[in-house]
Amino acid sequence: MTDQPHDENKLIAQRRAKLAAIRENGIAYPNHFRRDVLAAELQDRLGDKTKEELEGLSQRACVAGRIMARRGPFIVIQDMSGRIQLYVDKKNLPEALTVQIKGWDIGDIVGGEGPVHKSGKGDLYVNLDDAHLLAKSLRPLPEKWHGLADQEQRYRQRYVDLIVNQEVRQTFIMRSRIIDYIRRYFVDQGFLEVETPMMQVIPGGATARPFVTHHNALDMALYLRIAPELYLKRLVVGGFEKVFEINRNFRNEGLSTRHNPEFTMVEFYEAFVDYRHCMDRTEEMMRGIARDLLGSEALEYQGETYDFGNRFARMTVKESILQFNPEISDSDLDDLDRASAHARRLGIDVKTSYGLGKVQIEIFEKTVEHRLKDPTFITAYPTEVSPLARRNDTDPSVTDRFEFFVGGREIANGFSELNDPEDQAERFRRQVEEKEAGDDEAMHFDADYLRALEHGMPPTAGEGIGIDRLVMLFTNAASIRDVLLFPHMRPED
Repeated sequence: MTDQPHDENKLIAQRRAKLAAIRENGIAYPNHFRRDVLAAELQDRLGDKTKEELEGLSQRACVAGRIMARRGPFIVIQDMSGRIQLYVDKKNLPEALTVQIKGWDIGDIVGGEGPVHKSGKGDLYVNLDDAHLLAKSLRPLPEKWHGLADQEQRYRQRYVDLIVNQEVRQTFIMRSRIIDYIRRYFVDQGFLEVETPMMQVIPGGATARPFVTHHNALDMALYLRIAPELYLKRLVVGGFEKVFEINRNFRNEGLSTRHNPEFTMVEFYEAFVDYRHCMDRTEEMMRGIARDLLGSEALEYQGETYDFGNRFARMTVKESILQFNPEISDSDLDDLDRASAHARRLGIDVKTSYGLGKVQIEIFEKTVEHRLKDPTFITAYPTEVSPLARRNDTDPSVTDRFEFFVGGREIANGFSELNDPEDQAERFRRQVEEKEAGDDEAMHFDADYLRALEHGMPPTAGEGIGIDRLVMLFTNAASIRDVLLFPHMRPED
């Protein structure tokens, strides 16, 4: 192990010497070469042709990519679509060019042109009659790039991870396709895609600790967005009755396999529907992603199978607690003292400020969340922990709210929106009291949002879906860092 840095430095020095020689003889990083086809396109077009058919077609190709391997006279290059081979025929190339090619290293970016042939093994290759070094790789690629020992390095040097690990490339291709599917789904359903501020005077729309910044010209504090919710609902007030935003949010919280300080969500709002409609829409979209992008409504995640083809389970917060905690009775959950006693028994620190709804949620998060493996909607969240959701008409202690869980993780949160400005004002006031009592995640009082509600917001339902966690699910990724191109990391030593 101690020899590795020394060996790497020696290789870097050798490559720098090659680059210096190239500079002396001409342009080191030329930009004149133009490829006319990608590796995958060439494979799709000509891969099924026989060796004899290819000879008769006299097909030519200009290809370019990074050298990944050298096998005798064959050079394997990789572009954004896949791999193709170059063949170096010393008999048909100028001696000076063959000398240059001999000096190419693994990792160099090169371009080549010539007729397309097929090897005896059935592999396509470009028989070079011209070739160019386009960019010298000064650092050698790792021979092996896997295992726990390299995990942090893979996150820090994602560019290397993408070069050498095809599975990682596929993960991020799938991420892009999922986002594209979501965007097309909402556009096809008549939603308008919008953008809302990422720097806000008042952070709202969620209970979270924000990042604080400062605007010099205005000499005022600003907050990075924790959610776009309140701005999107302002647009519903303004008459845009179906809106969505694929948005970046920032929350000043810890790092874990499920959390990153910045993350991606899609939030959507629809007038004249309720939370049940959002659940139906979520179920439809999740099933569509599985079917269209995976080719199956059943997906594998971390050794377990989840079937998106069946109707998703639906139960209330209280029903789920009772299902997974047989020692707790229905009446226990309706009494603050008895519910608090159960919470303390479970090792939960029950603060004096907690009401019954908060205690219920603490028990739910401790004993239920991680057990919700199959696609499940949990409904009827306590009003106490749902400051922006509409109260239920028959039971005002809960709201018309749901959260969506798969694999023991929350994926989405939605509800029928609170459009009563007086009720909203009172809930904001209670949030301010909690903030003054020391809760860093409690909401601010947003007077302008109340002013918007006072103009009248139609009955509306909305939802936020965490795209990072969704991608984890559909790519079988154990950690959120596996689906973020550049996850936040602690400083290097």
